[in-house]
Amino acid sequence: MLVKDWMSRNVITIDINDNMQEATKRMKQHDIGMLPVMKRGKIVGIVTDRDLKRASASDATTLEVHELLYLISRIKLADIMTKDPILVPFDHTVEETAEILLKHRISGAPVVDHDGNLAGAITKGDIFRCLISLTGVGHRGIQFGFQVEDTPGSIKTVADIIRKYGGRMVSILTSYERAPKGYRQVFIRMYGVDRSRLAELKEELRQKAALLYMVDHRENIREIYGESA
Repeated sequence: MLVKDWMSRNVITIDINDNMQEATKRMKQHDIGMLPVMKRGKIVGIVTDRDLKRASASDATTLEVHELLYLISRIKLADIMTKDPILVPFDHTVEETAEILLKHRISGAPVVDHDGNLAGAITKGDIFRCLISLTGVGHRGIQFGFQVEDTPGSIKTVADIIRKYGGRMVSILTSYERAPKGYRQVFIRMYGVDRSRLAELKEELRQKAALLYMVDHRENIREIYGESA
């Protein structure tokens, strides 16, 4: 899943010659927390709501309102913006981008094309939307967590059992994190299973894999079984 498919394309920007007052106005007007700063069509920095608060915090408590407004109208973005900002290529995967945001402890970043031109912006909110889509949680239904042997066909075995009971799978995710050597964890979300046969389904699944948990969103049932393989 690529950044270009999840980023916001209509990016609100600001010119490097604009002032802090204009930046504050645009962020409030568009309900955003970051503005790419442009110079002759190229991105040269970013300014965030945190930058604006930091720039005015030291004087805010001692100035009258009109004095504070005058102050922020005099502060140029070039003086408070973050130069050489973190930029994300539009053909990065969403997972790579999440790693970048986490590493640098930022909530979003401008997205650029191969020529360095601004193509969009991606935020934690966009990544959350991607995660929701990827996991199929919007379909609600039921999700099972398994621990299976890391052998060919182990995932197909449990998937075939779910299909046998009429389950339609909307997502299958796997991970080696927190799994002992020789095993992997598998997370399958499905809907369409006859809930009167749910106990029977769980019992048959237990014969082929270690059940970690089950979440039934419709009935708001959450069962945790453990992690023994």
